[in-house]
Amino acid sequence: MPSAKQQKLHMIGNAHLDPVWLWQWQEGFQETKATFRSALDRMRESDDFLFTSSSAAIYEWVEQNDRGMFEEIKQRVAEGRWQIVGGWWIQPDCNLPGGESFVRQGLYGQRYFKEKFGVTATVGYNVDSFGHHAMLPQILKKSGLDYYVFMRPQPHEKGLPGRLFYWESDDGSRVLAFRIPYEYCTPPTDLRQHVQRCSTQVRSPFDETMCFYGVGNHGGGPTRENLSSIRALNEDPTMPVLLFSTPNLFFREIDQETVPIPVVHDELQMHAVGCYAAHSGVKRWNRKTETLLVTAEKFSSIAERVTGQPYPDDLSRAWKNVLFNQFHDILAGTSIEPAYEDARDSYGEANSIASRALNYALQSISWQIEIPQEDGTTPIVVFNPHSWPVRTDVELEFGRLPESARLLDDERRPVPVQTVQSLATVSGGRNRISFMAELPPVGYRVYTVGPGDAEQQMTAVVADETSLENDWFRLEINPATGCVRSLWDKARQHEVLGGEGAQPLVLSDPSDTWSHGVFRYDDVVGSFAPRSVRLVESGPVKSVLRVTSEYGKSVLVQDFTMYGSRERIDVHATVDWGEQFRILKLRFPLNLRSTTATYEIPYGHIERPANGEEVSGQSWIDLTGVLRGRGDLYGLSILNDGKYSFAARECELDLTVLRSPIYAHHDPRVPEPEGRYTFLDQGVQRFRYSLVPHAGSWEGASTERQAAELNQPPIAIIETYHGGALPLRDSYICADQDNVIVSAVKKSEDNDDLILRCYETEGRATAATIRLPRWGRTIETSFVPCEIKTFRVPNDGNAPVVETNLLEWPADGA
Repeated sequence: MPSAKQQKLHMIGNAHLDPVWLWQWQEGFQETKATFRSALDRMRESDDFLFTSSSAAIYEWVEQNDRGMFEEIKQRVAEGRWQIVGGWWIQPDCNLPGGESFVRQGLYGQRYFKEKFGVTATVGYNVDSFGHHAMLPQILKKSGLDYYVFMRPQPHEKGLPGRLFYWESDDGSRVLAFRIPYEYCTPPTDLRQHVQRCSTQVRSPFDETMCFYGVGNHGGGPTRENLSSIRALNEDPTMPVLLFSTPNLFFREIDQETVPIPVVHDELQMHAVGCYAAHSGVKRWNRKTETLLVTAEKFSSIAERVTGQPYPDDLSRAWKNVLFNQFHDILAGTSIEPAYEDARDSYGEANSIASRALNYALQSISWQIEIPQEDGTTPIVVFNPHSWPVRTDVELEFGRLPESARLLDDERRPVPVQTVQSLATVSGGRNRISFMAELPPVGYRVYTVGPGDAEQQMTAVVADETSLENDWFRLEINPATGCVRSLWDKARQHEVLGGEGAQPLVLSDPSDTWSHGVFRYDDVVGSFAPRSVRLVESGPVKSVLRVTSEYGKSVLVQDFTMYGSRERIDVHATVDWGEQFRILKLRFPLNLRSTTATYEIPYGHIERPANGEEVSGQSWIDLTGVLRGRGDLYGLSILNDGKYSFAARECELDLTVLRSPIYAHHDPRVPEPEGRYTFLDQGVQRFRYSLVPHAGSWEGASTERQAAELNQPPIAIIETYHGGALPLRDSYICADQDNVIVSAVKKSEDNDDLILRCYETEGRATAATIRLPRWGRTIETSFVPCEIKTFRVPNDGNAPVVETNLLEWPADGA
C-alpha cells in the first residue's frame, strides 16, 4: 500500500461567489470587491498561495468600480498566481438557457479575459450549477475549454465511473471532466476534517486529486487560518502532500499520465428538479429575450448590408444582461423575491435594446421596398426570421377595415383573412386581423389589405360549441370536465389520446424552492373544474374554443385554436394562480405503447426513460411509440414558448406549468405554520403550447422547426406606398436540409464580417448547402450528428468563407 506522502492533494483556493441569491446584486457587488481584496491580501502575505476565480461579469464590476484593485489582479494573473477559470460571463444554470446563450457565455467571457488580462481560460467551471446538459462538451471545446469542473449532481444523484472522466457529446467532442468531492467551500477555520475526507478520493490508477477550500457562497475565500492549517497538515506524515495549486496545474499533471480514463457519453443530471418550474416569470423573460436578440441580430446584419442601416453597438450589452440573469440562482427561481424585480428590469433593458434594433432594421428594409400606390389599400410587410420557408398564422392590430375586405399577396392572389378580437376595446376604428402567410427563408413578403370580394375559398374548420375539425384532425372538448375528450387523426383513423387530454391537475408540493430530495411529483390533490366551454372565433382562417376552468382561488383559460391549413393545434393559456405549496400540470395520456421520450436541450436533443421523473427540457418534448393493435409508429410533440419542466411515463406526457413554494426556502428549515411568507407564481401568467400529433418520428414531423416557429413568430410591419430598390418578396439566407437550422447571424466581434451559426437537429450526418443569394455566397459543408458549425463570411466578396470556432477565432485561437 503506498504511503500517504506518495499521494497528492491539489489544494484549490477559491471563493464561490453567488452575485445574487439570498441577497440582491448590489450586495453581491460589494462582496465581490471584499473577496478579491482578501485574496490579494493573502497573496501579499504568502508567496506560495494561489487563487482560482471565474465569471467575467464580476471582474467587470471591479474594473468599473476600483481600477486600482483591478490592476493588482492583472499583475497577479500575469504572475500565474491568480488563475482565471470558467471562461464564461457567469456560472449559469446549465439546463435552462438556450443553445445560443451558452455560446455567448463563452464569446463574451473569453474575449473579456483576453482583452483585459491577455489570457483565456482552458478550464470550464460551473461548480454549483444543478445539472449539465449533454451538448456542453461540444460548446466547451469550441470555446477553447478543454477541461470541466463541476460538483452537482453528486454521487448519490448520478453514478459515474470516477471523479475524473472524459465527457463526450453526440458529435464526438470531449473534455476532461472532474467532479469535486464533498464541497467547493469550507469554514474559515482548520481544514483537517475536509482534507481527510478528500484524501480518501485519491484512488488508483491516479495518485492525486483536487481539494477545494475557501469560504464561499457569499464570497470570502481562503483565510489565514485555512492557509496555516494546510501548512501544518502538510507536515503530518499521515497526510498526502498538500500543494497550493489550481485546476490548470492539476489537469496539466493528469495529461502527462498514460493510464486509461473512462468516457461518459451522457448528461450530468439531476439535482434540484424543482428549479425547472420555479418562478415562471423569469423563465418566460429569458426565453422571450433570447429569441428577440437572435432575431434582432439577424435582421440588423442584413439591414446593414442591404440598406446601410448601422449595426447597433449595444446588442452585446443586452446579451450580457441576459447572461447575468442566467446565473444558476436567478434563472432557476431560487433567489429572494426582490432579486426578481432586478431581473425583470435587466431583462426589460435587454428587450428594449433588441426591440429597437429589430424595428430599425425591419423598417429600414420595408421602407426601401418598391410598393406601387393603390388607393384604398394598405400594404403589410411580413418578415420570416427562419432559414426555411414558413407557412404560419400572422395576427396584427389594424386600423379601420373596409366593410368587405380582402387580402392579396405579392402576386395579386387572394389570401383568406379573418377579423378577430382587437386588443383595444373601443367603438370602431381598430381591428385585429389574422391570415396564413407563406414566407421565404430569412426574408419578407408584401401583402395588401383593401376593399374587394370577401368570398374566399379555403379548407374550412368545422366548429361548434365543443369541437373543431379540419382535414387532419377532430378535437372535442368534454364540457363536463373541460378536458380534451378526443383528438382524432382522420388520415390514420387513430385516437391520439389514451384518456382525456390537457387535464389541469393540481398536485401537492410541500418541498422547498429547489425540491431537494424530490425526483417526481405524484400527489394529485385535485383538478380544475370547467366554468364554461364556448366557441369564441370562427372564420376562414381558424376557429377557437375557449375553456375556462376553476380550482380554489385560481382560474385557467385555454384557447384551443385549429387552422384550416395546419396540422397542429395551438393553445393560448392564461392562469390566474392563487394556491400555495401546489403544482399545476397539464397531462396528456396517449394511446401508445413501447414509447420513447425525447426532449430538446440547448442546441440538441436527448432521449430519457419515460419513468415519471421530473426533468428539464426546452421548447419541445415528444413521446413516440407504437399504435396499439396496429404496430405503426406514432407520436405527439408538445411545443411551448416558456416552460422548462416535464415528465413522461410510458403512455403519458406532463407539461409542468408552475410551482408555488416559498421564495428562497431551503431545507432543512421548516416554515412556521402561522409564518408570513411570499410564494412564487402568484397572479396572472400567460403562455402558449402546441400539440403536434404525427405518424412516424418527431424528426419527420419537423418538431424542431415548428418549435422554433412558435418561439420566433413572424413580424408584420404596416407600410405605405413608396418607391424603392427592393422587390415585393426577398430572401437572404436559406439552408437546403430540413435537419440544419441557421440559428444565429450577427456582425463579427472583430470587423464587418458576417458570422453565421448553424446546427444539425436530428442526430444524423448530413451534407448541406447554405445560400446567401443576395451576396452570391454558397457554403457547402458537412455535419456529423448534432454538430454546431460557425462560419465567417468576409465583407470582402473576394475573400473565402471560412469555418471558425464559437469565439469567432481561428482554431489556434490567434
